[in-house]
Amino acid sequence: MAKLKLGPLADDKPVKVTVELPATLHRNLAAYAEILARENNHAPTDPVRLIVPMLERFIATDREFAKARRATVTNRDR
Repeated sequence: MAKLKLGPLADDKPVKVTVELPATLHRNLAAYAEILARENNHAPTDPVRLIVPMLERFIATDREFAKARRATVTNRDR
């Protein structure tokens, strides 16, 4: 079985955000949600719930963003 980058989703109180997604992206999110559910022995979740953890993971692993952010914080402290 594939090792997905996302683990089980936290059961947090959702915040309402309105976003238009291309149909292809929504289908991919739905497929990801199904695979994630199988991998973690859970019922499939709403694909929209994947967006936040995916964005968080993307930002957390983007080295250039981290470097730019550190530079911005360092410049503000001067």
